[in-house]
Amino acid sequence: MQARYQNGCLTTIIRKDGIERWQFRWRSRYPDGSLRPCKKTIGPVSEYPLKSKKLQDALLGLRMKINMEPSTKLSPITIAALIEHYERIELAEPEDEESGRAHSTRSRLKWLLHRWVVPRWGKLNINDIKAVAVEHWLRNLVKKDTQGAERLARGSRAKIRNAMSALYNHAIRWEFTDKNPIAGPVKGSGVRVSSKRMSIPDILTIGEMQKLISAVRLRERVLIFLDMATGLRRGELAGLKWADIDFLNLQINVSRSVVEQHVGRCKTEVSQKPVPIDEYIAADLLEWYRHTPYHAPTDWVFATDSNRAGRKRGKQPLWLCKIMGYHIQPAAKKLSIEKRIGWHTFRRTYSTLLKDNGEDVKVVQELLRHSSIKMTLDVYAQALTPTKRAAQRKVVHMIRENLGVPQSVPRGMGTSA
Repeated sequence: MQARYQNGCLTTIIRKDGIERWQFRWRSRYPDGSLRPCKKTIGPVSEYPLKSKKLQDALLGLRMKINMEPSTKLSPITIAALIEHYERIELAEPEDEESGRAHSTRSRLKWLLHRWVVPRWGKLNINDIKAVAVEHWLRNLVKKDTQGAERLARGSRAKIRNAMSALYNHAIRWEFTDKNPIAGPVKGSGVRVSSKRMSIPDILTIGEMQKLISAVRLRERVLIFLDMATGLRRGELAGLKWADIDFLNLQINVSRSVVEQHVGRCKTEVSQKPVPIDEYIAADLLEWYRHTPYHAPTDWVFATDSNRAGRKRGKQPLWLCKIMGYHIQPAAKKLSIEKRIGWHTFRRTYSTLLKDNGEDVKVVQELLRHSSIKMTLDVYAQALTPTKRAAQRKVVHMIRENLGVPQSVPRGMGTSA
């Protein structure tokens, strides 16, 4: 019996005792570039049936050991082959959802590597990549759409850089190379890419939120108001089931996140903390509960109800990106709201309003379920113009108080923002 595998050949041998055993054969490349035959006996065929999980696990462990042996150290490998190895080992869907990276993180890393890295660097040897060349490439990346081409955002370039760095860390761990040109041997010697925003994210005013809520149907109204008043992430909104909503204690128990119709765990452990809801939010949810045909405890709160869903109708959550693109953004455009609106806009607006109301920063962090206060302050909360003007006015009055000069506002100048 014989079976061929990508990195070797699995065959059977019979020794003097008459027992048929599996033997794995491969060729190992030494640092001098030469290939030498190697073999390793795994065990009796009766204990390791072909295509069984036990045999596959034994082969995987053997391959891991082979890659860690000195004979394969610094063996040449292309970027494309490294990405394939990285996906198979690090980005594979875990059997246990509580372990490893979240599905959204794995999906994003795969997309970045195949969309940007493979087309440019895939055929090159991993030791031929230079930091300066990657840096120049990143600075000149452009994205193309129906409206033409524009430079890739700084944040996107930084994510590509971080994905490549993680790829090289994987290569070092498996001894395919001994250096990471993306990070560099010392701080500042690797690929330098700024991650600063090119524009400030939009947030909505109270008036804009009120107009938007009044202009959409019940389903979209409940979605928008729930997101504006709780700051739930898009995947958490899609992952809500009626059993997660505790109307008695006025709270939502966030226990899952749905990304690309993949049901997984939340982004972080802190994200699973209960989210308080107001009586008005509870009333809106109850109204939607009476309206939707899917209101069993295990049903999705926002289940798909389209005829095109076929058998999946009512059995999977809505694609919220479609709801945003087909219903909410067109409604905002009709209301002459020119701001860029997405589901994260509501979360940012919620954070900013909490801060503007003078709430304690720890309370804001807990409501948004951030892992650190730094994330809450640096990334999400923006001070509104009236708040900044009022803070500035206090300082000006303190300075001018004892100068003997008029404190009134000059004629013709307004005092409001």
